Amino acid sequence: MANAAKKITLSSSRDIPFNKLVLSQSNVRRVKAGVSIEELAEDIARRGLLQGLSVRPVTDEAGTETGMFEIPAGGRRYRALEFLVKKKRMTKTTPVPCIVREDGIAEEDSLAENVQRAPLHPLDQFRAFLTLKEKGQSEEEIAATFFVSVNVVKQRLKLASVSPKLLDIYAEDGMSLDQLMAFTVSGDHERQEQVFERLQQSHDKQPYAIRRMLTEGAVRASDKRAQFIGIDAYVEAGGTVLRDLFQSDDGGWLQDVPLVEYMVTDKLRREAEAIVVEGWKWTDAAPDFPYGHTFGLRQLRGEEIPLTPEEEAARDALKAEFDQLEEQYAEADELPDEVDARLGEIETALEAFEDRPVTFDPDDIIRAGAFVSIAHDGSLRVERGFVRPEDEIVPEPESGGGDADGTGGTQPNPDGNEGETSNGTEEPSEPDEDEGLSPISDRLMAELTAHRTLGLRNALAERPDIAFVAALHALTLTVFYHFGSDSCLELGLKSVGFSSQTPGLNDSAVADAANARHETWSRRLPKESDELWDALLQWSDEDRASLFAHIVSLSVNAVSESWNRRPRALAHADVLAQTVGLDMATAGWRPTVDTFLGRVTKARILQAITEAKGARAADRIAHLKKGDMATEAEALLADTGWLPEPLRTPGDLERNGNETAGDPAEPEAVVAETAAEDGETAMGTDDVTEDNDDAEATSHVVAAE
Repeated sequence: MANAAKKITLSSSRDIPFNKLVLSQSNVRRVKAGVSIEELAEDIARRGLLQGLSVRPVTDEAGTETGMFEIPAGGRRYRALEFLVKKKRMTKTTPVPCIVREDGIAEEDSLAENVQRAPLHPLDQFRAFLTLKEKGQSEEEIAATFFVSVNVVKQRLKLASVSPKLLDIYAEDGMSLDQLMAFTVSGDHERQEQVFERLQQSHDKQPYAIRRMLTEGAVRASDKRAQFIGIDAYVEAGGTVLRDLFQSDDGGWLQDVPLVEYMVTDKLRREAEAIVVEGWKWTDAAPDFPYGHTFGLRQLRGEEIPLTPEEEAARDALKAEFDQLEEQYAEADELPDEVDARLGEIETALEAFEDRPVTFDPDDIIRAGAFVSIAHDGSLRVERGFVRPEDEIVPEPESGGGDADGTGGTQPNPDGNEGETSNGTEEPSEPDEDEGLSPISDRLMAELTAHRTLGLRNALAERPDIAFVAALHALTLTVFYHFGSDSCLELGLKSVGFSSQTPGLNDSAVADAANARHETWSRRLPKESDELWDALLQWSDEDRASLFAHIVSLSVNAVSESWNRRPRALAHADVLAQTVGLDMATAGWRPTVDTFLGRVTKARILQAITEAKGARAADRIAHLKKGDMATEAEALLADTGWLPEPLRTPGDLERNGNETAGDPAEPEAVVAETAAEDGETAMGTDDVTEDNDDAEATSHVVAAE
């Protein structure tokens, strides 16, 4: 007959007064970790003791119980209760639920309690937070209860809102926590599942690839179109904003692109209509205009509205305050934050005084127009006062020297032979002596003025200073007045447009600087062309030279076009670039997916990375597909100053990596995917993060060298 299995007996449970409990030296926990004693005490005060203490009776030398109990397992809970007693929030005799153990080893009890308990799966934690939210607790209340930041609560709720299908995959270890974080960018479960299916066909399953797939086609919140219409207005119109709570996203992505385009077009139309009310003949509105869109149009020069006495007084007061602060802190190594901020405020206010509104002649307004677009920072850009050639007033033909019909030439007699040369061409006849004081004939006028022209050429050649003014006068007429006939010099200035417009060319820092300089000169020049000569003579040599440099710069054409081979001209462009010290990196050009990386082969991308960051950096992205490689390369090349060959200035090869010998020092590159603000992970302080040996290779955020 088989022996019956011995039945187990559980330890008894007792309520023991707190002052009968002491800590045991048998507790295996020595290192402080997890929630602080103070936080645990607050939790016990709120909900009570959820788990009793494991205790053993204290005996004397004879083995008799003394009435005291030591605690080998539950020391942190005891410390929390002790804290509440010290704060007089609990009496010393408060009964504490305890499990009384007498058998076995005390150290074994302590170890078993801490080792054999299974940690809560992260997904269960996310879902628990969601349940609390559904039962009416606010995010702030949940955060206060569990001693985490509100942002951590939002992150966990976001994780719990991912498609149930993907959550089940995560629960079965089918994806990492970092991948799950990436899926939270979009709240569309169907879209999440579609991306996951695409991910199975791709060798690149990194979080950044998931984010890119979820946001492809969306408009970044930092895009000037989004800034122009306003994120709040877009949301009020029913638009959806995709956000990433686990890393910086520059405000997120606007998912509804058609809505963005509609709102942009509608707002530009309304802004253009408001400008038409000013009396302009036309307005042309678009989010962007190509660089040089005003070439061939005459720009009106209006009159700046002068400052009022009140404005002048305010400006003078700001200047005095600025000078005082600069003098006061002239010898300081570093300005105090409040002083630095105040100086910035004053500079901004003074710039506003300098940027005065302009008024135009109503007679000019009725035949001119304005361009309405969006500036690089999302503000409205209005370029007023441009006259199209077809709207110019045609001047009346000059009278004198010719017949009443205005032809200015000698008409043949009815017989058809008088006044003609032997070869059949008309030749002006000399007046007879008895014709009185008649106008000089065209032929004689040409002969006389030929002598004068030669004499004028010779005299001008002996006066380089006046020759410079004359050339400047002729070129200025061409650029700012479009009346080249107002000068006797047969000089012309050809300012070519660009057959190919790169993205953002008109919004670049160089374009802004060139446009601002042109506008400044336009305001300084006299309104009427016949006043220009006297104005130039009155200017200083420095001002004339600066204007001359600006005008000559407009004639530069260093564009390489397959249909227009100009090797010697392009070679001269290199010489000119070297002479003026051109640095396109300093000028603001950056290698991005749009400007370069997305439009060249993988080999050229890897070459660029090798030149800028070394072969090891190139090897880390060599396995990526073209689109992913371009995206990663953009981050790697940021702030390196690397330039492709067509943008390099001769003599600056070392900076651009052409003399790279071996691998340069690699930056300790890479900022890994972070899960929360201020160092908090999505799992809290007790969560364990997985080691990732390839983190440096896959991260898309690279620290500058």
